[in-house]
Amino acid sequence: MPRDLAIDLGTANTLVYARGQGVVLNEPSVIALNTITKEVLAVGRNASRMIGRTPSYIVAVRPLREGAITDFDITQNMIRILLEQVGVSRISRTRVVVCVPSAITLVERRAVTEAVKRAGASDARLIEQPLAAAIGAELPINKPIGSMIVDIGGGTTESALLSIGGVVALEAIRVGSFDIDDAIRRYLHDEHNLAIGEPTAEEAKRIAGSAAATRYETGVIVKGRELVSGMPRTASLTAEEIRYAIDETVSAMVDSAVSCLSQSPPELAQDIILNGIHLVGGGGLLRGMDLRLARATSVQVKRVEAPLEAVVLGAGKCLKNFDSIPVLGESWDN
Repeated sequence: MPRDLAIDLGTANTLVYARGQGVVLNEPSVIALNTITKEVLAVGRNASRMIGRTPSYIVAVRPLREGAITDFDITQNMIRILLEQVGVSRISRTRVVVCVPSAITLVERRAVTEAVKRAGASDARLIEQPLAAAIGAELPINKPIGSMIVDIGGGTTESALLSIGGVVALEAIRVGSFDIDDAIRRYLHDEHNLAIGEPTAEEAKRIAGSAAATRYETGVIVKGRELVSGMPRTASLTAEEIRYAIDETVSAMVDSAVSCLSQSPPELAQDIILNGIHLVGGGGLLRGMDLRLARATSVQVKRVEAPLEAVVLGAGKCLKNFDSIPVLGESWDN
């Protein structure tokens, strides 16, 4: 039974790393509930399939938005069930490192810590996602060398410049890949009079979405409900249309990274020119995102080898030094 775990509690997906075993769970951060009986019907992939397909008394929801807990009890239930799937119980005395966005408040951090403890952890420590991502990407953050990481998650985009084990500059905004999905939905609503659900928008983004023009592009046909008649209808979107629809959202992400880089001291800026910017997170997989970021910064952008797992892998490497991770309210210097 695992004693030490690392959890990447993301808006889109929750990943769990067990010390000595690697990543043991990767599930969507979704829970399905019966609102009448309060019964939990499904968690993870099974619950994700229910989004937009349930009767009125059943809801399939993402209890985390923009990296923060929106419903404490539902989040606690989701974490508890996911931890039970990897063998954690209230008597297992499991210690947990949880990755959180740097943009969330102290109150939101306390909510995360409390939810994980109530779900069965004996102790919980928090680590900010950019630092964990840099560790997971095996960047030389403990050396006097500048390293820059851009983490685009489901609800947040975080850009960090790191050196000698600390954060030199940080920019974090509550804009992520779900905002790209929402932009596609709004475009179809306004320009095509078509209503579509979250899964359809995400699929359109995956097939035809891009942050910059690329060599191979394809359009997509989406199916939804016509707003005036209420009847089922399809609409055809080109890659250029989707790029136009999401441009404002993508620009906010890129501007955040540019702002972080602009705060770099001259010597570290030289390191970034030599070593490049490292891109992690599910949002970083959007076609052309690396090209768009490279054009805006005039710096080479590299996607890390495991962009979706980088954060939880980095937190997992911190488990061996669990006691040195500061408790909530303390700094790394204490």
